[in-house]
Amino acid sequence: MGEYIGLDVSMKDTAISVRRDGKRVWRGKCASDPEAIARTVRKHAREPERVIFETGPLSVWFYHALQAEGLPAICVDARHAKAALDMAANKTDANDADGLAHLAEVGLYREVRVKGFDSMLARTLVAARTKLVRIKTEISNQIRGLMKTFGLVVPAGKGSTFDANVCAKLNESSDLAGIILPLLEAWRAVRARAAELTQRLIGEARQSEACQLLMSIPGVGVVTATAFATAVEDPANFRTSRSVGAWLGLTTRRYQSGQVDYNGHISRRGDHQVRNLLYEAACVILTRSSAESTLRDWGLKLRERIGFKRAAVAVARKLSVVMHAMLKSGELFDKTAGAPA
Repeated sequence: MGEYIGLDVSMKDTAISVRRDGKRVWRGKCASDPEAIARTVRKHAREPERVIFETGPLSVWFYHALQAEGLPAICVDARHAKAALDMAANKTDANDADGLAHLAEVGLYREVRVKGFDSMLARTLVAARTKLVRIKTEISNQIRGLMKTFGLVVPAGKGSTFDANVCAKLNESSDLAGIILPLLEAWRAVRARAAELTQRLIGEARQSEACQLLMSIPGVGVVTATAFATAVEDPANFRTSRSVGAWLGLTTRRYQSGQVDYNGHISRRGDHQVRNLLYEAACVILTRSSAESTLRDWGLKLRERIGFKRAAVAVARKLSVVMHAMLKSGELFDKTAGAPA
């Protein structure tokens, strides 16, 4: 029998527990560095069978680095592990490592698919660009709000139009200009950096067959296509297309006990970034897109029955199914796709 190792990872130190033949044979701590952890594990475990740790900020790095060190690293869902770890009388890092090692030994865990570095780079690009766009919007709104206090209402407009309108209004108040201009300069800098990341994102999407395929759907742009393709990675990761909606948290919760059986709100588990982008795409399909499709017709009928928000969530779930099916088949969007069975 080999050894089963549990790692409770924190930013500074990692608690390690080693079990063999149903007993703990060693536990301790080392720096939260994959190389240091690998050295410590090899020192106290001659034949490691499983090295388990929970999902967290360092999980992608740890998984790939430990795999490169030749260790059988396994990343498990923190929510599922929590149920077992809460059985300990005292909540400590050492006890959590013991609990994870025990889960590794008995096999009661759910392994999480860890994304590759290429996918994470693309997702980081999407996240960074989104953050800069939000900051740009917040600064422009702050400028508008501050100037309104002094009776300087900036006309509607974006980009260079907004810049020119603000400068024209500031000519009327030199005292206020000394306060607003630094904000305006920050807005210009953020806008320029956001534009650079947007161009990079567009360039990478043009080189991606998966993104080009998904962008054939009306309402799905570069950001949504990139986020979805990098989240799914390989369509074979899902046995059926219908399971993608549940994976993204777009299916309803269910509670059943005795005579009680009802469905609740959507679970909202999984990738919140992709879920939000799919919801936005669904809203575009229902409101702004003029391209007719069975999916849009179905969503509009649903909106009349259950309201806009619930219909948009349903269309987002259906959209995730269609997008996965397209990645799996390699076919462009068919306007008759998405019809309910």
